[in-house]
Amino acid sequence: MNNKLIKRIQDEFKNVPDLVIKKVKLSLFDKVYVVYLETICSSDRVNDYILKNLTNISRNIKNKIINIDSVLPGPNTKTINNYDEIEFYINNGFAVVIRNETALAIEVKGDINRSIPTPDSEPAINGPKDAFNENYQINLGLIKRRIKSNMLKTEEFYVGRKTNTKVGLLYLDDIVPDEMVNNIRDRINKIDIDGIFDSSTLGQLINREDKIHFPTYILTERPDNVARALLEGKIALLVDTSPFVIILPAFFADFINPGVDYYNKSNNINFLKIVRLACFFLSMTVPAIYIALVNYNQETIPTPLLVSFAIQRDGVPFPAIIEAVIMLFVCEMLRESDLRFPNSYGSAISILGALVLGDAAVSAGIVSPIMIIVIALTFMASLIFTEAEVSSALRFMRFIFIILASFYGILGLVFGLFFFLIKITDVKSFGKPYFYPIMPFDKSYLFKTILKQPTKKDKKRSKLLASKNIIKQGEN
Repeated sequence: MNNKLIKRIQDEFKNVPDLVIKKVKLSLFDKVYVVYLETICSSDRVNDYILKNLTNISRNIKNKIINIDSVLPGPNTKTINNYDEIEFYINNGFAVVIRNETALAIEVKGDINRSIPTPDSEPAINGPKDAFNENYQINLGLIKRRIKSNMLKTEEFYVGRKTNTKVGLLYLDDIVPDEMVNNIRDRINKIDIDGIFDSSTLGQLINREDKIHFPTYILTERPDNVARALLEGKIALLVDTSPFVIILPAFFADFINPGVDYYNKSNNINFLKIVRLACFFLSMTVPAIYIALVNYNQETIPTPLLVSFAIQRDGVPFPAIIEAVIMLFVCEMLRESDLRFPNSYGSAISILGALVLGDAAVSAGIVSPIMIIVIALTFMASLIFTEAEVSSALRFMRFIFIILASFYGILGLVFGLFFFLIKITDVKSFGKPYFYPIMPFDKSYLFKTILKQPTKKDKKRSKLLASKNIIKQGEN
C-alpha cells in the first residue's frame, strides 16, 4: 500500500524539485515515509517533530506495532481519511507521514513571515501601533488578543482552485444577525476562480453592488479597527497572504471619518470631522465651481475679483475647462509617480515637478495663476482621504462636475449634486443602505461616524447592524 501511495504522490508532484520523500525503517518489514515540501516547511521542525521520534522507535524493538500518531508530538496533527487530501496538506506546510494504510498530516510550516509592522496607510498619534501582516494566524491572533470572548466565531473557507487561499469569516455570534452572516457565507461559497492573493480581490468577488465608484467595503490594516467594527455588529474577512482585512458592510460615512478619531475627545475631533466633510465636497466641486463662475455666472462674482480673474487670464489661449483638465492630468501624473517611486526620493521629485511645471506653465501663459490655486486646493482637500478607492471615486466625480459646469454653469453643478445624492442613496452595501445613517436617519450611528459624542454616551449599537444585543454599555 505504501509504494502505491508514494507512486501516486510522485506522479502528482512531477517536476516539483522541492518535494522530499524520506523513508525511515522501523524494522525489517516496517517502513514509514515522510513527505513534505522543503521550501515551505521547516527542516528543524520536521527533524524535531517526526524524524527524531521515528528513530527512537526503530531503536526499541518493543515498539514495532506502536501507533505512529501516539509518538509524534506535532502541535497540529490530523488523520487523513481521504487520500485525495494529501496534496492539500503537502501544499499547506504539512509533512505527511505514511505507514501502511495510515496517513498523518503534521504541521511543520517554515517561518517565512515578517514581524508585526506599524500602520503605514492608517497612522495614528494615539492608539495601538501594531498592524496586520501576511500571516493568517498572526492576524487572527491580533484580533483575538483584543476580543477575548467565546462569542467571537471564525468560519474558514478555501477559495481558489489553484491557490486554495484560506479565508476567515469573523463575527460575534451574540450581536450579528444570522441573515447577514448567511449572506456573506453564500457569496464566498459561490466564488469559482483559479486563485486569489489579497483581500481586495475577495472584496470585488463578493461585492455585487457596482452602481457607484465609492467602495462598499473597508480595507484596514489596523486590528483595533477590526475589533471595534466587530463589536458594532459588522463582519470581518481575513485572507491569508494579505495584510489587509475586509470590514463589511461599509457605509459612505465610514470613509469620511476614519477609526483613529475614536482616540480623541469629541469636542476636539468634531471640528476636524466638519473640516473633513467640507474637504470631501471641495475636492469634487472646486474646479467645477470656478469654471461655472468664470464661463457662465460672472454676475455672482464681485467686480474687483472678476477684474482680477480677467487680468490673470489675459493671454491664456485655452478656455477654463481645458486649463482645468490639463492641470488635473498633470497632478494625477505627479500623484501616480509619487506612489510608484521609492519612498526615499518619490516625494521630493513630485514636489520638484509640481513647482517647476506650475511656474513654467504660468510663465508660458498656458494656464492662469488662479487655476494653479484652484487645482492645488482641490488636491490638498483630496489628500485627506487615504483610501485608494475613495480617491479614485472623487476623481471620477470631479470630472463629471467639470463637464456639467462647462455646459450649464451653476445649474449643471446643482444637477450633478442631485445626481450624486440620488445615485448614492440607491446603493446597498451587502444588503444595507449605503448612505446610512443619513438615509435612513439613525442618530446613534450618526454620532459614531459623521460626529462623535463622548464615549460615556455611546451606550447602544445600531439596530441596522445588531439585532440581538443592542446595549453595549451600562446606564451608570
